[in-house]
Amino acid sequence: MLRVTVIVPTYNEEQTILEILRRVRAQSLPQVELEIVVIDDGSKDRTVALLEANVGLYDKLVRQPRNSGKGAAVRAGLAHATGEFVLFQDADLEYDPADYHKLMEPVIRFNADVVIGSRMLASPWTRVHYFWHKQGNQLLTLIFNFLFNTTFTDTYSCYLLYRRSLLDHNELQSDGWEQHAEILCRVVPRAEARYEVAISYAGRTYEQGKKIRAHHALAVLRMIVKRRLALFWDALSSGRRPTAAAAPRTRLSDGVEEVRSSASLSRSADDAGSSQSSDP
Repeated sequence: MLRVTVIVPTYNEEQTILEILRRVRAQSLPQVELEIVVIDDGSKDRTVALLEANVGLYDKLVRQPRNSGKGAAVRAGLAHATGEFVLFQDADLEYDPADYHKLMEPVIRFNADVVIGSRMLASPWTRVHYFWHKQGNQLLTLIFNFLFNTTFTDTYSCYLLYRRSLLDHNELQSDGWEQHAEILCRVVPRAEARYEVAISYAGRTYEQGKKIRAHHALAVLRMIVKRRLALFWDALSSGRRPTAAAAPRTRLSDGVEEVRSSASLSRSADDAGSSQSSDP
C-alpha cells in the first residue's frame, strides 16, 4: 500500500473547509492510502472550531500560533508528513480531489517522482477567469521551463505530487507564496521521471476569498532565478556540469522523523502484522 500525505493549509476558510475535507476523505484509490494533514495558519473565523468538531475528516491537525503565511503552514505540515509521496490541496473548492486518481496514475504505471496537475492541458472543464492571472502563470511557467529545461504547462497549479524523499522540509527557506516555486525548483532537478496530467479547475473570485495577488508573481520570479543560480554555483564548486543531477529513487530514510496520530499508528501496526504473516 502506497501512502500519500495530503497537505491542506487553511486560513479563514470556514465556508469551504469541511466540504473540501469530505471530498478528500471520500477518495478511494487502488493501492493508495491517504494521510490528511490540516494546518490552520492562525484563522480568526470558525475554521478551527469546525475542524475540532469534525475530527474524522482528517488524520492530523496542526495549529499555528499566528498567521505566518501559506509557506509557513506548508512547512509545519511537511514536518508531520509520513507518506512516501506528498500532495498539496488548497482548502477552498478550486481544485477537485476527484482528480487524485489522475495524479496517481503516472506513479502507479510509470514510477513517477513528480506529477503536476495542469489546468492548461485538455481539462474536462475550466472556469473562465482572470486574463492576467493566466498570462502571469504562463510567463512564470515559460521562465521555469527555460531555466530548468522542462516542458511543463502549469507550474503554479496547486496540485503538485512528489516523492517525499526528494526534499527535506528543513531545506525550505521561504514562507510566502513563492514557496511553491522553491519546492518545484528543488524537487524537479532531483527527479528522474516527471509527468503532467489534465485536471479541472473552478477558480474563485476575490469576492469569494481568493488570496493571491499580482505582486506575488515578483517573489515567485525571484525564487525561480535564485534557485537556478544556486544550482549553477553548486555545480561549479563541486566540479560537475552546471546542471542538476537526478536524485536516486529510494524509499524514505530511517532518519526522517515521523509524527503519527493514534489512528495512523494503528494502521501501521496492522500493516506490519500483515507483512510478517506473509513472510515464508
